Formats: sequence, structure tokens, C-alpha cells
Amino acid sequence: MPKRIAVIDIGSNSARLVIYQRTSRYGFHLIVQQKSRVRIGEGAYERGGELQEIGLRRAFGALQSFRHTLQEYKVRKVHCVATSALRDAPNRSDFITKVRQKLDLNIKVIDGEKEAFFGAVAVVNLLPTENGITIDIGGGSADLALLQSGRIIATHSLKLGTVRLKELFSDQNRNLEAAKSFICRELEKLPEIFRNRTAIGIGGTARALSRGIILKNRYPFEKIHAFEYSVKKERAYLEAVATAKREDLPALFIKKNRHDTIREGALIFLEILETIGAQTVLSSGVGVREGVFLHDLLRNDRLHFPPGINPSLRSIKDRFDLLKLPEGNKQKIGRLLFETLREEFNGSKHHSLMLHHALSLSNIGKMLTIYKEHQHAFYIASQELNYGFTHREMLTIALLLRSKGDALYYRPLYRQYKKLLPSKKKIKWLAFIYTLTLILHENSSAAEIEFSWDKKTLRILSDRPLYLAHEELAGLEKPAQFTLRLDDGCQAYYLQE
Repeated sequence: MPKRIAVIDIGSNSARLVIYQRTSRYGFHLIVQQKSRVRIGEGAYERGGELQEIGLRRAFGALQSFRHTLQEYKVRKVHCVATSALRDAPNRSDFITKVRQKLDLNIKVIDGEKEAFFGAVAVVNLLPTENGITIDIGGGSADLALLQSGRIIATHSLKLGTVRLKELFSDQNRNLEAAKSFICRELEKLPEIFRNRTAIGIGGTARALSRGIILKNRYPFEKIHAFEYSVKKERAYLEAVATAKREDLPALFIKKNRHDTIREGALIFLEILETIGAQTVLSSGVGVREGVFLHDLLRNDRLHFPPGINPSLRSIKDRFDLLKLPEGNKQKIGRLLFETLREEFNGSKHHSLMLHHALSLSNIGKMLTIYKEHQHAFYIASQELNYGFTHREMLTIALLLRSKGDALYYRPLYRQYKKLLPSKKKIKWLAFIYTLTLILHENSSAAEIEFSWDKKTLRILSDRPLYLAHEELAGLEKPAQFTLRLDDGCQAYYLQE
């Protein structure tokens, strides 16, 4: 597979180009993202789906610009898909032929079921969930997929889109109740199997609503991917957006570029949530484009990353851990120390896993410079740990990476993200285990180390001298009052009260 792969997604409302850079077999990251509000479906839904010249000109111009970007980045593999507006259009073939002949781009028109499927492929691989119903509201359709135990059970496409609703109702000055009746009639076609407590919001409408809720609530972590909210708590906000006057949308934290269709999108979203019985919404920063890319990347893996492979971790280590040092003994030390101390802070298997990931990423800050490497590592992790992690997990790992010997956790960051983090006690113990593990490992990566905990004394026994560790341990902050004793075969052992 080429190192750079592009996906072009032509929707009713927007055309988008993304380019992914592969860093290894399963590692990748986004290097280019371009968008144009082409509105290719403008005027089509009130004219039997016939694409109008104004929308076709905008779409061709956007694709022409995308073609230039592909050449500039030397992309050798391109997937170009089109969704609702083109698949509904009786005159689509002329446009597809023109694009193929003049731009050398082959547009593949996918149906709503396939659109839902691609979105679901992205979700099961890149979100921390295995169950729920994905909801992708586009300009012309709303596409749903039912997920159970990480498998795609069923897909369904509804003729409910923001542009479609706008042209059929808002632009015709037809009232809200008429639009609701239209939505409800279409939702009657949704199979009964589509019922779940968790809705997974995909696409621009869902992201815009999640962003508004994040800003309204002053949520401390401004990352939409994996953001979760209660339908009951936020129903009033969703209804306010659906019924707002256009001039009132800024006060509801809706960006200007979403003002034209967000009310229709919120109305559709609310009715779907009600129909499927959703109690929670999990926001997705990935969708059809990522699904198309992963469908290619994982075609020989049954469309799932192999067990133990997380693409975010893989990509971060590929790009930022340039030392490539063996870490087997580092992880062994961390596991032994965690098991020795876990009862002191009621540590769980999940805490052990977060520690494991932090130790795996412990060298990433050095890629920039060893000065302030802990700060670099926190920033990289908090920004790049996207796929397969909850916000709580992202921030826990990042805060452990920010630890250093004389300050187990950075207090301003803990205060900022407190509502999303484990208790202060757990953070301090995890940071102590993380920091002590690194001190011991960096002093001798081949040392066989054992631990014991008795009568408030942590004894460290090493089969090799750890001379430099003595000084570092002298300044190590502890999470509680206890004695730290290092016996490394030297003539004298170090004792810290």
C-alpha cells in the first residue's frame, strides 16, 4: 500500500479531501484536510433530484483544486466517493464522465447502506465503543448502522438530510410541524432492530451540536472525538437549536458556516434519538472518509485492527519515539511495581493498562528536545491520542507523561481537567510508579529488579548497581508517607524516610 492515500468525499452539502500518511503497517495520521461547501445538491430536491448547473460548477471547481493538492503531495492512491445528491440525480453520469476525462478522477457513487457501512467501520475501529447506533446526517440522507460487540449487524438509509429538508420546508416557508411529520413518516421505515441506549453521532451536524454543548457547559477538554453527553440533560439545547431564529444561533455556539442547515439537522437528530431510544450520545470525529481509508488498509484483517494494535499509539511511536529502545524490561518493572503497590490505592486492571501505555510513550517528548520533554510529551499525547480512547484515558496517560521526580503531577493541569481524571490519590500513586519505573530502568535497562512492601517500607532489590538512581531517589516525591529503600549490591544501601 502506498505511503500517502487520499479520500475525496462528495456530499450534498460539502466536498472534502483528506490525505493520510502511513507511518507503518497499522500506523497513520492525517496530513491534509480540505473542504469546500459546494452544495452540489442545491435546488435538486425540489426538482426531482436533477442537479443544477450552479452546484455542478462549484463541485467541479473544488475537485479541480483537490487534483492540484494530490499532485503537490504526490499521492498515488485516491478513493473518490459520492453520496446522496449524486446517487439521487438522474443526470449524474454527465458530471462523472466530465470529472474522469478532465481531472482523471474516478467517482464511485455509493448507496446509503454503503455510506452507513463505511461510517460504522470507522467507529468500531477508532472509537472506544462496541455497541450503539451510528447516525450520520448528511445533506440528502441520514444513514444508520447498528453495532453489537464490535460487529456491524445492520445498516439503513433514510431520505432525511439537512439540504433536502431545507429546500422542501424551510425555503418554502412551511411550518415546523410539517417538517416533523415528514421526518416521522420516513422514520416509520426504520426497522425495529434499530433500538439502542447509545447513539454515535457522525458527520458535520453531530459535530456542530457536540461543539455547542462543549462550549455551553465549559467542558474542560475541547476535543469532539469521544465526547459523550446525556440526551436528557441536553435535550433542551438541541430543541433550542432546532427552533432558533438564524440570528440567535451564535448565542447557541453554532459556527457561522453551519447556520444555513443546522436547525434542520438538529430536528432530524432529535427525532432519530427519540425513535431509537437513545439515552447517551457519543460523538465521533471520524466517519465515511476514515471508513473508506480503513476498508482499504484493513482489507486483509477482516476490517478490524488486530488485537493489541491501537493506531494512535502506533502512529505516535512511529513519529515521535525515534530512539526505538527496547522496552520489555521497562514494562516488566512497571508491572511488578504496580502489583506490589496496587492495594495501597485500590489500583485496577484499567489503571495498569493506562500505566502500560504511558511507559510505552515515555520517550516521545525527547524527539523535540530533552529540555521540557515532559511538557512536550503531555502535549503530543493529549492531541494525538485520539483513536480507541475515552477522554478520561487520553488525559490520564498524558498527565502521567507530564510527571517527573520532584513533582508527581502538574497541579494546574490536574485542576483544569479534574472532572475527567481519576482521584488525586490514584493519580499520585500511578505517577509515582511511572516515575520510579523510569528512574530504575534508565539507570540499568538490563537489571533484574524485585520489590517488596512491608510495614510502610518499599524495598527495591537490584542485581546490578544503580549508582545514579540514589541521587534521583533522594528528590523523588512520594504519594504518601513511607520509607523507600534501595539495595543494589553496593557497599551501602540508600534509605529514604
